[in-house]
Order: sequence, then structure tokens, then C-alpha cells
Amino acid sequence: MKRVLQRPPVGVARTAVLIAAARATEQRHLRPLFTDPLAAGLVEAAGSASDLNGVRTLAGEHFVLRTRYFDDQLLSSARPQVVIMAAGLDTRAFRLPWPPGTTLFELDLPELVEFKEDALHDLHARPRCERIPVPCDLRDDWASALIHAGFDPNRPTAWLLEGLFMFLPPDAGDRILYWVSALSTRGSTLALEHVNRAFRELPQMRAVHERFDALDARWRSDVEDPVEWLASHGWHASVTHPADLAARHERAVPAITDPAKVGDARIWLASAIHAV
Repeated sequence: MKRVLQRPPVGVARTAVLIAAARATEQRHLRPLFTDPLAAGLVEAAGSASDLNGVRTLAGEHFVLRTRYFDDQLLSSARPQVVIMAAGLDTRAFRLPWPPGTTLFELDLPELVEFKEDALHDLHARPRCERIPVPCDLRDDWASALIHAGFDPNRPTAWLLEGLFMFLPPDAGDRILYWVSALSTRGSTLALEHVNRAFRELPQMRAVHERFDALDARWRSDVEDPVEWLASHGWHASVTHPADLAARHERAVPAITDPAKVGDARIWLASAIHAV
């Protein structure tokens, strides 16, 4: 018998449903860039993402490409600990072929974690690694919550911060990066997404910002040089342009990331290794 699910995601947590919907749609592609058999069920449990269809139309292909990018970054890192910040409805613990002994921590708001756990239970999902949900607010002392959940800062870690930084004020983003760096031993890796100011100010993004504002999910920050930004926290980083990522996977360049259409506007997809 199905349990009664907690309230579906609301507010900024609705963005998690948006991303899951894009991943579910990708499963119908003739040559999907990844497999995510749980995405459709999670979206159904959340009541669909039709309220964000306009955003998905604009950026859905980018969400798909960045999913594959971050999948590849995590698997190539092969660290014994993985931490997914603002995990939302992410299902990497269930769908990626993790090396034996991998422990994966998922951090997100308590109400979203509770909803997701109920939905995964009803989907009979079984993780492919040790998976530890960590309910917490990233604006609070999430580092202590992570350590209390069993995270060991002396073990190499692969960190993922997908679709997070633009929603944070600059000081909050720097604070998160400070603690990620402080908890990272030498050789840990980091993969993240951010945008520059020109991207935030694109006319094409106005409708997106209006919809996100209604969800209390306003974009609050940007960065002009992610390599320099990460270096200031002890990381050696490189950036992959979404247009190059699309070419690598023989996909059309999403209009929202096509330099011919957006000029100097950039979505940064960065990977880094901790050298301190």
C-alpha cells in the first residue's frame, strides 16, 4: 500500500521538479544522453512541472546536457565520498555505476528530502551505493549536519553544486564555497554551474526571472571568471562551454547558450581539483 506522500515541492523546491521533468523527457530520445528511470515517477508524485513549462522550453536541452556533463565529472572523479548539494530530485545514487565503497550524501531542505524519500519508497528505488540523505538548509550550519551524518573531511570527496549558485547572494555563495573547501582534503574534486552578468541580463531570460521570482527563487548572483573565483578558494579549475558540450554529444546547441544568439552571455560549467 502506498504511503501518504508529504506535500509536493513548493517555492524554490519547484525548480527540482523542473529539472526532473527535463530528465524524464530525455528518456524518450532515440539516443538519450543518460538513463533516469525514476525521473518520470518523481515528477508524477510532485504533480508535474507544467507551471514551469516556459522555462523548460527555453532551457530544457541545457538541463539535459549539463546532467551528462556532471555525470561524467562525478564518475571520472571516482572519490570514496560524493556530496550533492541542493540535491532536489536527483537520482544519481540510483542510476550511475558507482565504484564499490562509494558513499553519497544528498543535502537539501528537510521538507523536500521527506517528500523525495516517500516518493522513492513508492517507486521501490534501490541505490547503487551507500546513500545518506541529509536534511538541512544551506543557509544554516549544513557542514555540521553533513559531518554528523557520517561525512569524513579527511577522505577525498567529489562535490557537485548543480544549479545552485545563481540562486544565492554573493556572500552566501562564497560562504558555501568556503566550507566546501575547508571540508576538502587534497585531491578532492568539485563540479559546479554558474552564470555571468550578461546571462542574467539576457532579454530571453526575463520571463524566466519573473516565473522564478513568483517561486521565491530569484537569481541573486553571477561570476565573471569562475577559474579565478575557484582559485581564490584553493581549486584548480577548467571550464567547458555548453556549445562544445553539445558538439561532443552530437546535439544541437541550445539557443540559450549559443554564442551566435546570446553574445557574451555565459553559463559556466566548471570542474576543479583541490590542490591545498
